[in-house]
Amino acid sequence: MRREILKMLLMSVLLFCVFVNGNTTVLAEEESIGDHLLELWGSKDKKDQPQQREQEIPDPAGGPEYSGRVRQPVSNIILQQKYPNTVVLRGPLTENKVALTFDDGPDPRFTNQVLDVLKEFNVPATFFVLGKRAETYPDIVRRMVKEGHIIGNHTYSHTDLSKAADIETLVREVNQTEDVLVNLIGYRPKLFRAPYGFLYDELVEKLAEMNYTVVGWSADSLDWRELPPEDIAYNVLSNVEPGAIILMHDGGEQEADRTGTIKALRQIIPTLKEQGFEFVTVPDLVNIPYQK
Repeated sequence: MRREILKMLLMSVLLFCVFVNGNTTVLAEEESIGDHLLELWGSKDKKDQPQQREQEIPDPAGGPEYSGRVRQPVSNIILQQKYPNTVVLRGPLTENKVALTFDDGPDPRFTNQVLDVLKEFNVPATFFVLGKRAETYPDIVRRMVKEGHIIGNHTYSHTDLSKAADIETLVREVNQTEDVLVNLIGYRPKLFRAPYGFLYDELVEKLAEMNYTVVGWSADSLDWRELPPEDIAYNVLSNVEPGAIILMHDGGEQEADRTGTIKALRQIIPTLKEQGFEFVTVPDLVNIPYQK
């Protein structure tokens, strides 16, 4: 039906043009011309459409990081003060150690490139992975562990837990991810980071009951804004101090681009090493176990 309407519209335009130009010749090939124009139209549509990926990357259920971060239900600083044995935002100021952390992977477009840079500089990191993506790209998760990185739980589908506003959603999302990861890496992670960093009192209390340590951050790279690499690096380098937990992203929604993150790492890592900082995992930084 849509095709026939489109043909009629195109033919009307052609006939109008013929009439305006004073050409009274009847177009005997109207039908074939219409079909030809439709074929050209369709070809343009196909050309303009991006290539279908071999395997669709699961999108964050709570929406892109950029729009999701607009909401901030309860400050992580307040939660850390209320629940100091459950919520950590940084390590001690007494040692020149920092921890790189990455959220929202595994993402086949970017995670392996991040791992390549970390391997090149011999830097360990902590990856907070989505259960749904770990299920889809298990080999990337296995590579993380093989190369000495620590895995944390970032929920199964990146649901906004504060918006869902119920304990059952939290438990389901966390347990689903646990079940996926224990089969992949052989342990149940003890580290948890909430999507967008959004939590409130009852959720923190439930996570403590589930034997999790909630990991926040003290230095946000803001790479989720898809800034130039120089700006991402500046956001980290200008906010780092001993004990810093640095937030970065190795994954994102379908349209996300983490190229800036990868390039920024090549500025961040050597600069901090030159300043005397040692890169460690979150468990090493705050002296907590990484598995239950």
